[in-house]
Amino acid sequence: MQIFNYSGDDFDLYGQFGGDTDTATGPWSAPQTGGPIDATVRIPGSKSLTNRELILAALAAEPTVLRGALLARDTRLMISALEKLGVDIEVNHDRHGTPTITVTPPDEFSGAVDIDCGLAGTVMRFVPTVAALALGPVTFDGDEGARLRPMGGTLQALRALGVQVRDDGRGRLPFSIFGTGSITGGDIEIDASASSQFVSGLLLSAPRFDEGLTLRHTGAGLPSLPHIEMTLATLRARGVDARTIDERTWRVEPGPIRGGDIVIEPDLSNAAPFLIAAVVCGGTVRIPDWPTTTTQVGDHLRELLAPFGAECTLDDRALTCTVANGIAQGAEISGADLNLEHAGELAPNLAALLALCHGPSTLTGIAHLRGHETDRLAALAAELSRVGCQVTELEDGLHIVPSARNAALWQCYADHRMATSGAIMGLVTDGITVDDIECTSKTLPDFAEMWCSMLGVDAAASADTSVRDEFIHFDVPQRSTPSTDTSTSTDRPGDAR
Repeated sequence: MQIFNYSGDDFDLYGQFGGDTDTATGPWSAPQTGGPIDATVRIPGSKSLTNRELILAALAAEPTVLRGALLARDTRLMISALEKLGVDIEVNHDRHGTPTITVTPPDEFSGAVDIDCGLAGTVMRFVPTVAALALGPVTFDGDEGARLRPMGGTLQALRALGVQVRDDGRGRLPFSIFGTGSITGGDIEIDASASSQFVSGLLLSAPRFDEGLTLRHTGAGLPSLPHIEMTLATLRARGVDARTIDERTWRVEPGPIRGGDIVIEPDLSNAAPFLIAAVVCGGTVRIPDWPTTTTQVGDHLRELLAPFGAECTLDDRALTCTVANGIAQGAEISGADLNLEHAGELAPNLAALLALCHGPSTLTGIAHLRGHETDRLAALAAELSRVGCQVTELEDGLHIVPSARNAALWQCYADHRMATSGAIMGLVTDGITVDDIECTSKTLPDFAEMWCSMLGVDAAASADTSVRDEFIHFDVPQRSTPSTDTSTSTDRPGDAR
């Protein structure tokens, strides 16, 4: 074993990240529906599951093969991070073009590296605990927007576990972890009200702690509990004793993590815009390989879309969503009041749907969206208002009153779900131009092509080379300046995936 000589407090890699921090941008004319649709849309693997399984594969006692894994910016950033820590990862495709990732864990993790998190919450919150098992310093940074995302829960937990952390009082990126090759574990408490990823990131690595981990959440609310159950389920599937003690406490026993052959489910949340398109356009959309049982929050779409006229049926081949009379055919669908506390990642696309309904709607339980890729509540309020809706930001949600819509430049704020929401608005709104459709590469690299194929339109015709002068440009919704307090109380409501 070797711990590098420069693993002390004077080690500093801040500002030396030159990785993939920007994606290609360009305006995109959102195509309109030409009538009812009839499409089969194959959705790539789940980002949440892929990145959890990559972490567990890196920590496992034997190699793992992941089949159907997502290859997008967030997962490539995870692969790069783990490779820097000494994990051997080979990416191939089978004869059908399905990605296959083979992960061989190292004998020991290596430090003295820098990790680019991009804008990926799973990288910035899952990898630091793995880095604490490495020998030597590991420094984390990411996109400019990533430096605004809450990290206090992770950093506080690592300090409670005896890990040396340097963040110069920010409680956010950039920061350095000084690993010694092991973590004792035991019982700790954190405030995870800003993000359930704080919990998941600790639980995933806990089997490698000497004493395992008992983790208790001490804050008020805890967004997206289903994502914590997803984490526990992936651990149990690999032979780990991982369980919920009560709604605020979890226990993971120490022990080996199995490798093996694992199939990744399609990303059900990424299916949302396509299923919502059936409600807007009328017709039928089929999503192949939809699991009959799952921990993904996207499965809630089957129930959430029913009040909007969607008939969803599931068999062993696909989920089929059929709408006899869509909004484009004149269906006057009433608004709705939805609490999305445990399915917040569906909120942007559902907000776009509600803006096309008749009558006011309210989304609640989603204060944590302010700490996602952007402040999604502010971004949705800005963009929906720009196309003509009356939108009020609430403490934990949005009140949306549909109105006559107008052409507009729809800004995405580097947020993939804002981009897909703009595409939904464009189905029945003249002149919607999405400013950065390529930000969908974060989790769904071929979205624009898939969207146009579903609608039966030429993808090349949607690529804009200019933005019309009459469009009013809105600045990105600004968040409050991050506090320098290192406690978790500095974390504004964050995200949970």
